[in-house]
Amino acid sequence: MKITVTVNGQEYLREAEPRLLLVHLLRDGLGLTGTHWGCDTSNCGACVVWLDGVPVKSCTVLAVMADGKDVRTVEGLERDGELDAVQKGFVECHGLQCGFCTPGMLMTSRWLLDHHPDPSEGEIREAISGQICRCTGYENIVRAVRWAAQQETSEQDISRDVTT
Repeated sequence: MKITVTVNGQEYLREAEPRLLLVHLLRDGLGLTGTHWGCDTSNCGACVVWLDGVPVKSCTVLAVMADGKDVRTVEGLERDGELDAVQKGFVECHGLQCGFCTPGMLMTSRWLLDHHPDPSEGEIREAISGQICRCTGYENIVRAVRWAAQQETSEQDISRDVTT
């Protein structure tokens, strides 16, 4: 089947077998290998991307289901060479070790902050509960998301002060 999908703002026209998973289209068809393919059972969450603004596990979505839709991957987080606050938080707070779960964690965390700018520790833990990290014990991931939330709140406060 011919499909058209917009990924990180760029439109792609591709041939896709009806059984092709979105994760494979992204990695093998488009060369966007930031999205990891981990468990093939939708348990680990390493493959989380946004489909029309909603986090989905791309190992459970057929590529043809993304036809005409907008996909955002971990490669789409940075803007103009500047890391997203969540990416910076993972660096600053050591929110990653092996890095395998990191793309999915970043995408879920960014979505959380976009919809709830000041989440509690419990809310962060609930948001990332569909993802498995076998290295960190989650403490530093939670710290990283809180760090990002605080940075964004501080930036917004500075912007308000400058404009008033």
